[in-house]
Amino acid sequence: MPPHTHHHEQKPNRQTLYVAAALILGIVAGELLNLAFAGPEPSPALQQVVAVLTVLTDIFLRLIKMIIAPLVFATLVVGMAKMGDIQVIGRIGIKAMLWFFSASIFSLLLGMLLVNLFQPGTSLHIPFPPEGASTGLPEVEPTLQNFVAHVFPKSIFEAMAANEILQIVVFSIFFGVASAALGDLAHPMVLLLDSLAHIMLKITSYVMHYAPVAVFSAIASVVAQNGMTVLLSYGKFIGEFYFALLLLGGLLAGIGWVFLGRRLPSLLRHIREPMLLAFGTASSESAYPKLLQQLERFGCDEKVCGLVLPLGYSFNLDGSMMYMTFASLFIAQAYGIDMPLSEQLLMLLVLLFTSKGVAGVPRASLIIIAATLSMFHIPEAGLLLLLGIDQVLDMGRSTTNVLGNSIAAAVVSRWEKALR
Repeated sequence: MPPHTHHHEQKPNRQTLYVAAALILGIVAGELLNLAFAGPEPSPALQQVVAVLTVLTDIFLRLIKMIIAPLVFATLVVGMAKMGDIQVIGRIGIKAMLWFFSASIFSLLLGMLLVNLFQPGTSLHIPFPPEGASTGLPEVEPTLQNFVAHVFPKSIFEAMAANEILQIVVFSIFFGVASAALGDLAHPMVLLLDSLAHIMLKITSYVMHYAPVAVFSAIASVVAQNGMTVLLSYGKFIGEFYFALLLLGGLLAGIGWVFLGRRLPSLLRHIREPMLLAFGTASSESAYPKLLQQLERFGCDEKVCGLVLPLGYSFNLDGSMMYMTFASLFIAQAYGIDMPLSEQLLMLLVLLFTSKGVAGVPRASLIIIAATLSMFHIPEAGLLLLLGIDQVLDMGRSTTNVLGNSIAAAVVSRWEKALR
């Protein structure tokens, strides 16, 4: 940990405040725009404003994506080279995967339990759509072939260009293990990558100054297009889903507390800003570089973080996992399709594995839900019920994903007795 971080301690809090203020201002501005331009048909003026706002958010998300690939590569390789031992790397990887697997099953089960408890879809009574009604989503079949294609890169440059985190992780693991095995010979390369990682984190701190603008425009554009009325008409579903997320977050934090004890509040304080960012931009990726920085500040071992976080971003998106069972069963309820418990558990297993395959695809959870629905003969057009509010749900999902991954990194660090 470089010694010069101490006099920046005041800054993160101000930054968090700016992001929070941008969130609130975004909601207000969006609602004002919506009231000003509201009409039966979409107004061209509003569409232009929304286009500008979308561009502002897009700049931020692009800048973040620009940072992720080199950052994941550099931190992973350096971490492994420093561990110096394949057994240690394997041990941390297995512990992380154990945690991810349990957390995924837990999130899926909780989603299934709560959606059966609340029954948010039953009051809708929607008639079946005509055969072949389109959802407008890209067709991605979660097959074994697709999964393998998402895991193993055929070119590291292609993987980096497409921001396929999983493929970058696989290449970095090979690279890191080889560097560790070569020892002194690989030392200059490791030093170079260490310096690259620090440069990327420095770039992150520059890009973060722009975060409030991105959060403001992301929220404003959603609210401007849909107004608060969408929230009211779907209020029950959104409320129940957010309650489910809060419960999941609380339970994850509780499990974290078992391992971390009194350190937990400090961890939550450190990840406030990445969580707000994920909430505001509805993207867990946007929080990645900042999250890595904050976890190291909290005292997680950089070696462990470098391995656990990128893996977590592929395998441990707890909020999204929960959404998948919640949404799939919600749509089944809306069509009045009664799914016996055995079928629900089968769906849960299908989701557990398919969800690992399309980590890099935008709107990935919707595509997985679409594929799962068609498997269980539930009309995929049911997704149209959720498309309008998907952004609002995504905000909560992404925040929960960030929380889940932070706790995973902290717990594995503690498990490795590497928590400072």
